[in-house]
Amino acid sequence: MNKVVLFDMDGTLLDLAFDDFIWNECLPKRHSETHHLSLTESQEILNQFYRSHKHTLAWYSSNYWTQTTGVDVLKLQQEFQHKIKARPGCMELLSALKAQDYQCWLVTNADCASLKLKLDNVPIQDFFEVIVSSEQIGYAKEDIQFWKELQRLHHFAPESTIFLDDTLPVLKTAEKFGIRHLFTILQPSSLKSIRQPQDLEYKALGQLTELLSILNQIDRKDNDVKIA
Repeated sequence: MNKVVLFDMDGTLLDLAFDDFIWNECLPKRHSETHHLSLTESQEILNQFYRSHKHTLAWYSSNYWTQTTGVDVLKLQQEFQHKIKARPGCMELLSALKAQDYQCWLVTNADCASLKLKLDNVPIQDFFEVIVSSEQIGYAKEDIQFWKELQRLHHFAPESTIFLDDTLPVLKTAEKFGIRHLFTILQPSSLKSIRQPQDLEYKALGQLTELLSILNQIDRKDNDVKIA
């Protein structure tokens, strides 16, 4: 079996700027208009919701937020879908990995509706053997049960698997599950500053295509172990 490379979607392959724009700008504005509140009041209400549900399955659910806020969140995403963009190097990396016969899997916390919308705008689905939303699994990636269920549904060897994600709690849970090669992203959102490598707990990629040379190093080390 060829080595598996697991990819997060938002903030890893796709620019998190779209999500930042929707949740931090559009939703507060639409919420204030819908409920006849000041923008500041809506921001305070939403921030409280965000803090209460961060890193849970509900956090990633368009249906949940539509019911909670009274704003059709999926419709809001559709309205601004022209802002959905791939991060630099996304296509080049995926094309190179496909040419080298790596198994690429997309494992995202985006719910199924948001996942479809994003893949309709950035057509990367053909690069992946497996595409999984946490909504299908029933647990967010921050929960170790996600990884147990993923492995049950789609067998993979954690010790030889590579995983890229921009979210620290997700990476920590993946490490706890036993995934060996973990990497994060220096700039998940083009709207925000580049993160400093020394502030991050995992090796961070400035450019997605940096992964190619890293994979070559991993392969060489693994071959050396086999020869020894």
